[in-house]
Amino acid sequence: MATLRTDLPNLAGRRVLICRPEPEASRLARQFQSAGAETHVFPLVDREPLPETPERRTTILGLDEFSHVIAVSPYAARLLLEELDTWWPQLPAGLKWYGVGAGTAKALADHGLSPRKPDEGWTSEALLKLPSLSQFNGERVLVARGEEGRELTRKTLEARGARVTVMPLYRRFCPDYTPTQVDKALEHFAPDAIVALSGETLNNLIALCANCSHNLYDRLVVVPARRIADQARAAGFNAPFIPGSLADNDIVAAVAEQLAGRDGGSGTAK
Repeated sequence: MATLRTDLPNLAGRRVLICRPEPEASRLARQFQSAGAETHVFPLVDREPLPETPERRTTILGLDEFSHVIAVSPYAARLLLEELDTWWPQLPAGLKWYGVGAGTAKALADHGLSPRKPDEGWTSEALLKLPSLSQFNGERVLVARGEEGRELTRKTLEARGARVTVMPLYRRFCPDYTPTQVDKALEHFAPDAIVALSGETLNNLIALCANCSHNLYDRLVVVPARRIADQARAAGFNAPFIPGSLADNDIVAAVAEQLAGRDGGSGTAK
């Protein structure tokens, strides 16, 4: 049994379903457990690196032709840096590095880089507000991301005069769970809160819920952005919530505050 720390929110007796991919899911679960919560890790998105292609190698070898490099997630940043280590023992000088959110920026910073990130928020919309991405004169921008993703960054930067190269590094997919595993996570565990920190995660949760009998629509659902909260409401979830930060300890504190508020009858989804 987890030992409850007095410097953390009290989540004793609470059950939290964590649908993030690994290893982020288990890391967040440990933080919830430290606050006394019972957790069930149930990733609804998994990831695997894409095989190298001649086109991708050409892009990597031409890194010095770019002015800006954007990583859309910590996983994208880690894969990009691993590949760069192979071909660039010393990275080209003068590149501007960007992380969509603090976690991605930290993955770049841990490699010795000085990435830029939004002052507030962790979405593509927030990143695109940075002054250094506001106007271009044909400069080249590299965007490291998954095989499928939002086109907002590419389209916006191209409209601002950039020449954008999108480099897919991994693919996302929903793990293949048995009906027994789904039943255990969604029904028998009976979570008080569900952590679904991407639109794809939420969509996979919605699809699973549609195929089983449950009563999760009134549970607190933690989502990363307003557009995903709108998706959750449209699917029938009554309490989507956007925390003030996606750092693990901030998610735990936000969930504790929201659940306490709901118990008191005064909690409302953000």
